[in-house]
Amino acid sequence: MAYTKAMNVATPLRAESARRPRTGHSVCPHDCPSACALDVEIDAEGRIGRLRGSADNTYTAGVICAKVARYTERIYHPDRLLKPLVRRGGKGGGDWAEIGWVDALDLIAEKFVQAEQAQGSEAVWPYFYAGTMGQVQRDSIDRLRHAKRYSGFFGSICTNMAWTGFAMATGSLRGPDPREMAKSDCVVIWGTNPVSTQVNVMTHAVAAKKQRGAKIVVIDVYDTPTMRQADMGLVLKPGTDAALACAVMHIAFRDGYADRPYLARHADDPAGLEAHLLTRGPDWAAAITGLSVDEIEAFARLVGTTPRSYFRLGYGFTRSRNGAVSMHAAACVPTVLGAWQHEGGGAFHSNNDIFRFDKRELTGTALADPSVRVLDQSQIGRVLTGDREALRGRGPVTAMLVQNTNPVNVAPEQRLVREGFARADLFTAVHEHFMTDTAKLADLVLPATMFLEHDDLYRGGGHQHILLGPKLVEPPSTVRTNLFVIEELAKRLGVADRPGFGLTERDHVDRILVHYGIGYEALKEARWLDVQPDFDTAHFVHGFGHPDGKFRFRADWTGTPAPNRPPASLGALGPHQALPEFPDQVDLIEVADAEHPFRLATSPARSFLNSTFAETPSSLKKEGRPEVMIHAEDAAALGIAAGDVVRLGNGRGSVRLHAAIGGGARRGVVIAEGLWPNSAHLDGEGINVLTGADAVAPYGGAAFHDNRVWLAKDGLVGDSLARDGLARDGA
Repeated sequence: MAYTKAMNVATPLRAESARRPRTGHSVCPHDCPSACALDVEIDAEGRIGRLRGSADNTYTAGVICAKVARYTERIYHPDRLLKPLVRRGGKGGGDWAEIGWVDALDLIAEKFVQAEQAQGSEAVWPYFYAGTMGQVQRDSIDRLRHAKRYSGFFGSICTNMAWTGFAMATGSLRGPDPREMAKSDCVVIWGTNPVSTQVNVMTHAVAAKKQRGAKIVVIDVYDTPTMRQADMGLVLKPGTDAALACAVMHIAFRDGYADRPYLARHADDPAGLEAHLLTRGPDWAAAITGLSVDEIEAFARLVGTTPRSYFRLGYGFTRSRNGAVSMHAAACVPTVLGAWQHEGGGAFHSNNDIFRFDKRELTGTALADPSVRVLDQSQIGRVLTGDREALRGRGPVTAMLVQNTNPVNVAPEQRLVREGFARADLFTAVHEHFMTDTAKLADLVLPATMFLEHDDLYRGGGHQHILLGPKLVEPPSTVRTNLFVIEELAKRLGVADRPGFGLTERDHVDRILVHYGIGYEALKEARWLDVQPDFDTAHFVHGFGHPDGKFRFRADWTGTPAPNRPPASLGALGPHQALPEFPDQVDLIEVADAEHPFRLATSPARSFLNSTFAETPSSLKKEGRPEVMIHAEDAAALGIAAGDVVRLGNGRGSVRLHAAIGGGARRGVVIAEGLWPNSAHLDGEGINVLTGADAVAPYGGAAFHDNRVWLAKDGLVGDSLARDGLARDGA
């Protein structure tokens, strides 16, 4: 099969341009709100050199993270998958044989047809996520899903708690221009570590500090690299952010920082909120958060006396079982203060709602059947091991196509996920760049193009740009785009005549952008569109996004629209009845107890992005090895020294890691930065053995930073293993 199919011919290189060095323009495709605009060096042989942030883009501002700057390591990695492989021995045994593309695609179609004939179309579950944020290469899989009535996919794993909480407050996922951080007098970075995960936030925050003398406040659960750049660092116990927010608002009402005229115009029930907060003062919050009363008072005084306070609210602090409540509470603080009125003030989480993309043909929404079951992405382990509730009371999943994600490594309840993928009756095809933990358990592995080798369209949830990533270099002749695989399967499965099929990447880009009156060629020339709303819209000057224009202090958790609300067939999820009406601390979290005295957060590592870049030499060298950070006093009490092997466990399993002493968390809190491949761990099992997949209220999600565990020096854990029933499963 020659690599000349229409789906793969996007931007052919002219011979004369290929003979001389040049600079191409693209965009980082990885799962990050920054979606950085890139300038890419391309040498005379058509190979990429260094990647730089575009200085012309006012958000990227010439700065990108080190891992993307070293992309040559990834695209030219000697272990990159280059040929389709079919399993010969047992699953996970590593015995593979090469197979041609035609035969590989024929095999997938054959297995999907067999699954459908035996169990119905819902036995097939196309599974994907954000390994690429490109609209075409990521989302085309849904068109095949809908055309064939395969099991639906509820993408819950990343954003749900954060988006639900912010939209509950504001009625919309938008906010002050992120570039306004540079015009702020106080930047509050809450629950995110942008030095490691979103460096452009720091670009604009540090500009405010240098140019205006702005203060930077960082709120997190340990001493991150971002906190080390802060003027004020607040280290909380995990899952207690709402308590801090409530105390700050209590002080604002108490000390006259609350903007009562603003609240009267723009909020639903400020009097009810004030009455509710009378018992939520700094003493109350200090006992919950681990902060001192003085720390809470100082923070409240700083933001209360600084009108231009910009609250940059991240995802990390919402990845707890009370995460939606925490986000809602944090967004309430700038509203009580009236900070939204000022340039450089207000709260920002995501600009997701400002983008007017028409993706109906791309995702095949007209083909969707609401009677087809929808399965929760986060509960893939339960789905694949036959949990009846997770399967929605219907039959098993017996065939899968996996694109853009690595669930055997990144999904919660890892032991269940591995068990499910190891099933003899499950056929799995994985389309990937490397032999990931998921690919190792597949029946068929297909090699995929990387972002510089195909066309796609991107948007930046952390900013306001729509960006084109055109094909800049030729891919290896044996790899294929995601779109190609979907198109070829559609032909073999008899749905290629349905709307949306038969289009190239360029065609899809033109249709997605129809509302903007611009297409692929014009956007390629422009490089990006800045679609930031005007000041009044971004700052909700004429009203918030709810029908009555009021900011919601009083939450209706299941009666209010949400950006990623589950379909009606799923309904509200988790213990939503326990969610508070007003901002409050709600202990839905896994509270530490006598048997599990530690709280574990699985925070991102600086050199990895989820499981991406965990294969590149420089990232591996910088990160060293999987470790768990332990407070020095906790380590001393347990007889643990730096470098010792320790075991962490709970009812889901146990893992062994090397101990690192310190990290700046509170006593009783341990931090495991990742995400390392499972094989990098001492026993071949990763940290997500310990994370749970129970749905977070009210609309689902995975609480990766909310785990209670026991901890002991390795070799001294017999009682703990017996207590949690782990000895019998070989932990």
